[in-house]
Amino acid sequence: MQFIETRGNDGKRASHVNFSDAILNPSASFGGLYVPESLPDMGIEFLADAINSDYKTLAFELLKKFEIDIEDALLWEALNCYDSFDDANNPAPVKSIEEDCFVTELYHGPTRAFKDMALQPFGVILSALAAQRGEEYLIMAATSGDTGPATLETFKNRPNIRVACLYPDGGTSDVQRLQMVTEDAANLKVIGVKGNFDDTQHALKTLLSSETFKAELQAKGIKLSAANSVNFGRIIFQIIYHLYGYLELVRRDDIALGEKVYLIVPSGNFGNALGAYYAKKAGLPVEKILIASNTNNILTDLINKGEYDIRDRALVLTRSPAMDILKSSNVERVLFDKFGSERTREMMQDLEEKHLYRLSAEELASLREDFDAIDSSDAEGLAFMADYADKGYIMDPHTATCIKAYRELRSEPLPAILCSTAEWTKFSMSVAEALQIEAESDLEALEKISQETGLKIPPMIKALFSKRVIHDKVVEKEKIKEEMLSFL
Repeated sequence: MQFIETRGNDGKRASHVNFSDAILNPSASFGGLYVPESLPDMGIEFLADAINSDYKTLAFELLKKFEIDIEDALLWEALNCYDSFDDANNPAPVKSIEEDCFVTELYHGPTRAFKDMALQPFGVILSALAAQRGEEYLIMAATSGDTGPATLETFKNRPNIRVACLYPDGGTSDVQRLQMVTEDAANLKVIGVKGNFDDTQHALKTLLSSETFKAELQAKGIKLSAANSVNFGRIIFQIIYHLYGYLELVRRDDIALGEKVYLIVPSGNFGNALGAYYAKKAGLPVEKILIASNTNNILTDLINKGEYDIRDRALVLTRSPAMDILKSSNVERVLFDKFGSERTREMMQDLEEKHLYRLSAEELASLREDFDAIDSSDAEGLAFMADYADKGYIMDPHTATCIKAYRELRSEPLPAILCSTAEWTKFSMSVAEALQIEAESDLEALEKISQETGLKIPPMIKALFSKRVIHDKVVEKEKIKEEMLSFL
């Protein structure tokens, strides 16, 4: 399968590239992104054949359907990363929280967030490709809290790879910050940025597209890549668990094969939602994808009003920091799929220059065929967390944003599958407040919640509080490039 560019081709790059080239060099023409030229059929026939497949087998069959240029042995090596999850046979368990509401828990990997589902196998593949080509790569990642730890974890001590991870100082939970700043490997650099996530992501995108920066790296014999979901190597693995969650319900007789469901995604950078969109388009029986936002409800405005307007709009720091984003990168891939490269380039240029683009009435109608959206406040999220804690289910603040979508957006009486993107341990202070537990620190909150609920604190989380801080540098965003070159 070949990959093409969301904003068209500039005549300087190849118009079509292989999967391996798209993930090693994810920056496309005019600042665009790579997308598959077409999607394989993953409809009823594929699902029926996969009904008894475990997660790794399902993933392998899906990857083969994409006809990517990665040999089978390497695919299996990558997929064997799931063996390190809590349950090797079921790395993304599905739990029932209502008769018609189910939660796919995507956080049972080493950093306790859904990013492990994609980044663990992705890291194996990217490192192996770099080694095969005898090339050295700098992997850049901007994080709102979960991508960073997962990127560092998957690439630490891997050959031919160095990682520079940017995070907004004060914009993550304590656990997320500790997961990054205590990583001890010579090929890793973590940099705190004075600003918010949009500042860090903009800095990353600017460097990725900077010919000057690339030339400075080339002089050092280093090429540039990325681990954020701008890289399709992340997205391809984020399609899998949407199919898996559906098949789990079929296996348990909660739904019949072919019955439609709602998929509900707490969304910030839109990668998880994009995986759901591709699954739906490829044949997964989905009525609609419901997008849950927090107070930074730019996606709600886009999907409900057809307007992406960030003029004079300040980012609000919330209890669901992974969703504290105003520029959602992967919306671009949906726009391209629906409206083509010329219109996508026009809208992305308007967003960059005018901080605004608008969909026509026809374009909005097309978007709403697949998506609906709602936002919820911190107060509403805490109430949802308390409600389900009383029922015996503890969720994190990001998952809690999905409950309002479940209760208010379903126009048909169909089952809903929620994506739970992080374990409660990563946001223990918010969980403690929802449970009316007084705590002065993350560690105290973790211990009190564990005592109150009987939930165990995973050893990799508990160990963070006794680790030495390795990366203590916090810089102005203008100094990021200098820090990276110093590291290299």
